[in-house]
Amino acid sequence: MTPISVGHPRILSIEDDLVLGAYVHEHLGRCGFQVTWCQNGREGLDIARQQPFDVVLMDILLPGLNGLNVLTQLRQSHSTPVVLMSALGAEADRISGFRLGADDYLPKPFSMAELRVRIEAILRRVALDRRPEPAAATSSVDSLRFDDELCDVSYGELAAGLTRSEYRLLDTLNRNGDEVLSKAFLYQHVLQRGFAAHDRSLDMHISQIRRKLKGIGYTERQVRTVWGKGYVLSAGDEMV
Repeated sequence: MTPISVGHPRILSIEDDLVLGAYVHEHLGRCGFQVTWCQNGREGLDIARQQPFDVVLMDILLPGLNGLNVLTQLRQSHSTPVVLMSALGAEADRISGFRLGADDYLPKPFSMAELRVRIEAILRRVALDRRPEPAAATSSVDSLRFDDELCDVSYGELAAGLTRSEYRLLDTLNRNGDEVLSKAFLYQHVLQRGFAAHDRSLDMHISQIRRKLKGIGYTERQVRTVWGKGYVLSAGDEMV
């Protein structure tokens, strides 16, 4: 696991568009981030493996090695948060990114203000994940075990392999029992940003949680959709 740097947050930007890359580098630098910028996927993967970063900001379409391949290989050894960038409407790429372990995505074009907010939200989530818990780090409900240190859940001998964002979502739903939590609440308190109608990252995270729980054979409770209200972790038939 890559350690989080001390001082100015370190950002690795992997972007082959020279105009956008330079703009991101300059803007984040003015905001107090320490930015390393490269234009090639293979080079970016090597740098991400060799140096500690707080967030990796990466385009999907890259020369040398595309962003999804970089993410796949990076996740084999590092849990560094990754924000993918993709063209608006490229939903298949974004779904693949979340499945491979991306923490967030930004549809192009995006504003520098939104980019900064997304990065700051991830840094806050990481800080919360690292905050010591007053209670025991591991809890068990319906034989699904929550491990705050690893940010993952397990059932029997199998770990789900959740990302940090997925773990925080599932843990929040678990802690609230049978209470239905709205999308607005989950965006604000878990993803650390406001809800926007075009932003489907919450839905994609929920989809991945369902897939991963099913993959380890856990069926006692499920993340269920309560249409028009939000999500709840409960047993029984899906509420619509």
